[in-house]
Amino acid sequence: MTQSSANDIQSTYINHICHSLNLHTSNVRGTINLLDEGATIPFIARYRKEVTGGMDEVQIGSVKDLYTQYKDVETRRQTILKTIDEQGKLTTELKKQIETTWDSTTLEDLYLPYKPKRKTRATKARENGLAPLAEIILKGSSRDLYLEAERYVSDNVATAEEALQGARDIIAELISEDQMSRDMVRLAFKHTAQIHSHVIKGKEEDGNKYSDYFQLEESLSKMPAHRLLAIRRAENEGFIKVRIVPRDNTQALERIERRYTRNIFNESSKHIKTAIRDSYDRLLEPQIETEFSISSKFDADTEAIRVFRDNLRQLLLAAPLGQKKVLALDPGFRTGCKVVCLDKHGALLHHSVIYPHPPKSDIAGSLSTLREFIKRYDIEAIAIGNGTASRETEQVVRQIDPTNSLQIFVVSEDGASIYSASKTAREEFPNEDVTVRGAVSIGRRLMDPLAELVKIDPKSIGVGQYQHDVDQTRLKNALDEVVTSCVNIVGVDVNTASKELLTYISGLGPQLAQNIITYRNENGAFTSRAQLKKVPRLGDKAFEQCAGFLRINGAKNPLDNSAVHPESYPIVEKMAKDLNCNVIDLINNPETRKKIVLRDYITESVGLPTLTDILSELEKPGRDPRQTIEEFHFAEGINTVDDLQPGMVLPGIVTNITAFGAFVDIGVHTDGLVHISEVSDKFIKDINSVLKLHQHVKVTITGIDRIRNRISLSMKNK
Repeated sequence: MTQSSANDIQSTYINHICHSLNLHTSNVRGTINLLDEGATIPFIARYRKEVTGGMDEVQIGSVKDLYTQYKDVETRRQTILKTIDEQGKLTTELKKQIETTWDSTTLEDLYLPYKPKRKTRATKARENGLAPLAEIILKGSSRDLYLEAERYVSDNVATAEEALQGARDIIAELISEDQMSRDMVRLAFKHTAQIHSHVIKGKEEDGNKYSDYFQLEESLSKMPAHRLLAIRRAENEGFIKVRIVPRDNTQALERIERRYTRNIFNESSKHIKTAIRDSYDRLLEPQIETEFSISSKFDADTEAIRVFRDNLRQLLLAAPLGQKKVLALDPGFRTGCKVVCLDKHGALLHHSVIYPHPPKSDIAGSLSTLREFIKRYDIEAIAIGNGTASRETEQVVRQIDPTNSLQIFVVSEDGASIYSASKTAREEFPNEDVTVRGAVSIGRRLMDPLAELVKIDPKSIGVGQYQHDVDQTRLKNALDEVVTSCVNIVGVDVNTASKELLTYISGLGPQLAQNIITYRNENGAFTSRAQLKKVPRLGDKAFEQCAGFLRINGAKNPLDNSAVHPESYPIVEKMAKDLNCNVIDLINNPETRKKIVLRDYITESVGLPTLTDILSELEKPGRDPRQTIEEFHFAEGINTVDDLQPGMVLPGIVTNITAFGAFVDIGVHTDGLVHISEVSDKFIKDINSVLKLHQHVKVTITGIDRIRNRISLSMKNK
């Protein structure tokens, strides 16, 4: 392929992307060039706004996804053209059709007749020399077809009827490979497809949890993603059979018949119609059913992944307590509550075990121990895991300080056990057991959720919906993008960040992250961003991508602890020089900053978006974009499901958000469900527009199913 041809193809990509996303050509072209050069999405979104026209990370991600998709289509197109050409069947018209489509389904339809295939009834009929007979029938010949078929009787074709059957098999396959016929069937599926499921005989008892799907018939287009994934799970586990079929295929069959039998009014018409029906039942419907099964699963995966992405982003960007000395408890009944004391950087100072619950019930001794630790380590806040015995432990802990001057937080411990047994945890605490590591993780989550949660596989954090049923590669890529985005939005202190946190910084990855840690251990804390260039294998490109997201607290240059990129330092220095002051004066003096006229610093490569960001950063260098954490109290006297009564109004914390509703912790060890229809008096299309993870809410008990341990909640004004 010539460079000119490659440029033409890229221009075509860009035109399609601009049309699909309603973006300007120059912005899309610039974004693609940056992506091809290895720039990351966070870097492009933050530091190349002039190039992108101010696109956010979501838009840049959409450009990247479409660009990858179109490149994949182009690669497939070239393979198809080469394969058909090698067969000597690439006509000028076919080549034009293939070269002008960007729809992967259409591309595969065009290729289908030429695609190498396993032996079929039609290929066997062709081997037996019956292709000419099929052609005679398709042309609507007025000959006596039975007599004509007798000419094809041979050692492999016993009778004229067998010859006619073989000819119909060839016609059936030709119809199934015809793009227009396939589109007609697709149209029937698109408008009337229904999903049918029924229980496999003998599986009723074992698959009882899927009883809602033992006999189901529902419109595919109206089926919610979570229900489709549940049905597919039940199918994969062998409890039900599932089919997707159009409610009405009449129009599709009639259109195909008109296409092949128009102006044919003889015996050939009967044979063609028989072949059409056979083609539909044996080939077309099953093939298009497979297409819709795959596409509907893909769409359901997309929705489930979107929900997971939204929840994970909210969880990672949850309000941090900050650098405070924390006492953390991993509650337990018989085995006691593991207690750890952490310094303001999250380092483990001490660990112990208390037994405030049965069978020991040593409340007095437990309180005495906790008070001693609080005094000895100057504890500023307490974190309590929300697992077993959480509520009971919180009630004991709140007896420590009747004045409530000590902040107490209940922290999600989802995934803490995964972390405690991980390689990362073993490397951090080689001499401690899993219970200590788990308690440390709970405390650190309170201090900085993002820094701690990046150490855990996102699927283990407990905010997903059918995460094990969706495409795992797509899920991993999507969640990695979310983690990367969140880490770079917040930025990290290069002198305290873990390897896991540094790994997600733009331009780094596991190896460079480890190299930074090694350099830090061998040479002491970094004193400037420029020093990063001394890290082995951290070249100019990696420095460009990562520098703006790495902070150096206490650096000589105050910009090193800000989101101002080193490439923009000369701009800030010129601003200071023009105002006869230094950079620190610009940061500390609002009146001085007001004198800056941004348009005076516009150049060919630096525009108002970058200058505006610089000025904003000078106002609050290195500011944390996350909100301030708020303490929460469950209702007193409500500890178990048995304490609940319909109509009660209770405080709660949103723990998970799904497409169908939100789960809320009300302090009884079982989260209640607020169905999306009960979230508001107004109609809600997207629950994330109303609720956020860890949001404090008021809920009304509307139903209690003690047998299945389910609680129904409402947020409506009753």
